Amino acid sequence: MTAPDAGRGIGTGVFGDGDTFRILHVSTGNVCRSPITERLTRHALADRLGDRLVGGLIVESAGTWGHEGAPMETNAEAVLAEFGADASGFVGRELLDDHVIRADLVLTATRDHRAQVISMGHSAGLRTFTLKEFTRLVQAIDPATLPDPDEGVVARARALVRAAAALRGWLLAPSVEADEVYDPYGAPLPFFRSIGDEIHEALEPVVTALTGVPARM
Repeated sequence: MTAPDAGRGIGTGVFGDGDTFRILHVSTGNVCRSPITERLTRHALADRLGDRLVGGLIVESAGTWGHEGAPMETNAEAVLAEFGADASGFVGRELLDDHVIRADLVLTATRDHRAQVISMGHSAGLRTFTLKEFTRLVQAIDPATLPDPDEGVVARARALVRAAAALRGWLLAPSVEADEVYDPYGAPLPFFRSIGDEIHEALEPVVTALTGVPARM
């Protein structure tokens, strides 16, 4: 793994640099929602896969108006601590073309973020979803149609994105708000907690589908 990925990826596992799957979480400032989502994703993947430590999955984040070099919001760190997730070493980033080009799956906080990513080009439309949209689509996919996780989590992840993209026109959101994760920036800790719970709930089916391993009760 190259140096820029060292602080963002989760282990190299048995995969080489050419056999990775990169998940990019996008919000506005990259100091609240996307850092929470990034670190909760890492935490959940590591919890499901244990000693296999995620294999070739790389999880990172950026912001459409990213606070380049900024630390995560204190309340976001507090929320992650309550989930047992690691907030250390985080540095905010502004979303760049290269981030979108390299991403295999882009999950955004809102529909506006999704539109901004897609407008950057790079054939991003088929691999960019809001987080909640992707959750809804993933829940409609029969796990038996995906590669067995023992054959490699990267192949399974790529198949999952293709299947979700194929379903997108058939499973529309029940309302505009259904696909939004609202910005807690500047809000008190209880609101950050509610956003953390919302993100955690949306991630659970996604991580289960990616890994083929259900959450531990």
